[in-house]
Amino acid sequence: MMVAANAVEVDGVAATVGNVTILRSDVLEEMMRRGISDESRYVEFRNRLVERELILKAATKAKLTMQDWVVEDRIRAIVDDSFGGDRIKLEAMLVERKISEVDWRRKIKEDMVVAAMRWTIVDKFVTASPSEMREEYEKNSSRYSAGDKVSVSVILLSPENAAKKTEITNLLKKEDFSSLAKKYSADKRAKEGGAYKDIVAEDEFSEVVCKEIAKTPKGAISQWIEIGGWNFLLRKDDEKSSAKRAFVDAYADIEANVKEAKSKRLYDEWIERLKAETYIKIH
Repeated sequence: MMVAANAVEVDGVAATVGNVTILRSDVLEEMMRRGISDESRYVEFRNRLVERELILKAATKAKLTMQDWVVEDRIRAIVDDSFGGDRIKLEAMLVERKISEVDWRRKIKEDMVVAAMRWTIVDKFVTASPSEMREEYEKNSSRYSAGDKVSVSVILLSPENAAKKTEITNLLKKEDFSSLAKKYSADKRAKEGGAYKDIVAEDEFSEVVCKEIAKTPKGAISQWIEIGGWNFLLRKDDEKSSAKRAFVDAYADIEANVKEAKSKRLYDEWIERLKAETYIKIH
């Protein structure tokens, strides 16, 4: 059950979930962990932590555990991907952010438990039937144009420079995006102000970045996107639509979109069931 309350933190308390208290500092720490400095997203991340606590409680009830060697394998992969295999760089990052290694490891383990629970309750049941895919194709035809062209500018920060995100975000209020790209970006086109002109986004960027480009309005700057310790900031400079792709050519994208929508619906329904079983107070 959800208890209504004003969205104001009292004595540093952001929310109460059962017998667990989520502090405002917990929310800010989670935002930092995800590379987010935009204060307007505080409520989003507070709600994420509420959902996370509900899922962890459900995992305990289901007696789901994560063996230490599995967690250690995941940590090893993070060190390899985000810190070039150098644990000293990891330790330096933790010191800079004032996070103990014990707490960091606990968060990684919790991440894995949450992912495992989500797969068990939601993701393994997500499918895309032919009729659902056809309906998606007809209702959202603009999503399936053949090679839409976009022009974007990019600022890319390497893992060791992730802390500069806030500085860059503040500088963007008075300095040009392109000049900041030349100064800060590690992207291959930094010398050109990070500019990618008239490209098919999928040919240049990962799926996560492409989704951010797609939802960013022309002329707007995206949120920071964190991928494996690297951080992207995008400005959409222009976009040009082209003809609709045939169903067979767009099949993979249609299937992915149907599954994404169904996954969100099942996840939301699951969270609502968990909320109904737990005392929750938002401060």
